[in-house]
Amino acid sequence: MRTIVRMTRIEHAKVLVSGAGIAGMALAWWLTEHGAEVTVVERAAAVRDGGYKVDIRGAALTVIERMGLLERVRAARTGVRTGSVVDATGKRVASMDADTFGGRVHDDAELLRGDLATMLHELTADRVTYRFGDAIAALGPEVVFESGHRAAYDLVVGADGLRSRTRALAFGDTGVHDLDHYIAICSVPNHLGLDREELTYVGAGRTALVYSTAGQADAKAMFLFADPGGERPRGTEAQRAFLTAAYAGEGWEVPKLLDAVAGAGDLYFDTISQVRLDGWSRGRVALVGDAAYCASPASGQGTSLALVGAYVLAGELAAAGLDEGPRRYEERMRPFVAANQHLGPANIKRMVLRSRRQVRMSMRMLAVVNRLPGKERLLAKVVEPINKAANAITL
Repeated sequence: MRTIVRMTRIEHAKVLVSGAGIAGMALAWWLTEHGAEVTVVERAAAVRDGGYKVDIRGAALTVIERMGLLERVRAARTGVRTGSVVDATGKRVASMDADTFGGRVHDDAELLRGDLATMLHELTADRVTYRFGDAIAALGPEVVFESGHRAAYDLVVGADGLRSRTRALAFGDTGVHDLDHYIAICSVPNHLGLDREELTYVGAGRTALVYSTAGQADAKAMFLFADPGGERPRGTEAQRAFLTAAYAGEGWEVPKLLDAVAGAGDLYFDTISQVRLDGWSRGRVALVGDAAYCASPASGQGTSLALVGAYVLAGELAAAGLDEGPRRYEERMRPFVAANQHLGPANIKRMVLRSRRQVRMSMRMLAVVNRLPGKERLLAKVVEPINKAANAITL
């Protein structure tokens, strides 16, 4: 039997990162900066481009700047100018600038997830080994891949998202806590002729929005809705049927958007959930990003958590080694994660209103605020918690 020597220093250590998402590729870059030999395994055939818009806020901007990507990120911003809430007739009840609408302040940047992923892949392509079209099948003295390939690593890091296979293998089927809501996102024709604008329609227990970004001919539709009960649908056709049933009878442009969903090839559908674990490492397996501490899309902080988590994990591994580094990473990140996870349950209650009465009251209040001078300053106070959470760590 071959003897496997375990290294304790990150320099020259062989590290396997599962998942070529934002957390995984950012971690791979920082680990190579500290001298590790990194392999990234990704089930998809290539880095996923396109996707929905994401925000980079607070401390995550510092990470991006230290990676030398700040100017590229700024250049790739979506350019969305305004956000409006509409009623069932399409009337704009309230409108505001897009940064206020999206909870952004100062230099916070909004860009498409795929654009950020492409930047990270380009940054790492010449220093990281990528295994696309493969995945971890088993963990042990050697990692066994679904392709049949086997290899030994000094550290394995799961950066494979909410439904992390790495987490399941190392920690068991645990950690995912549903917030009793669903999310669906896909590309749709821009039949409303939106020009860098976002429109949001709010019904009882279900919200629908559509937006266009700079340089995109089509639009993106997003659906956020309360769990109507029953089992979580599996497979694209079942998810489309589930979504259509959930929005049956809804007004505004919802029927047309649902028709477009039927032909969309990029539907993302899942529960709105958080990952809560007592620890983020076991032996020589660690977790980062959504796999460790998904805050849910409702938090607006998933991308920022991924970037900051990758930076902190790599830094603590470099400073304290493979045995002690994961513990120090968790100590540094726990308060930051807690602050950002707190946003999810609170935000979803504001994003999806439970009753028609709540919808009516909200529309009336927005209409009044929309007519007030300095409305942006008033509405900006609503987003203070997210700005505070985004800066709740010192790098």
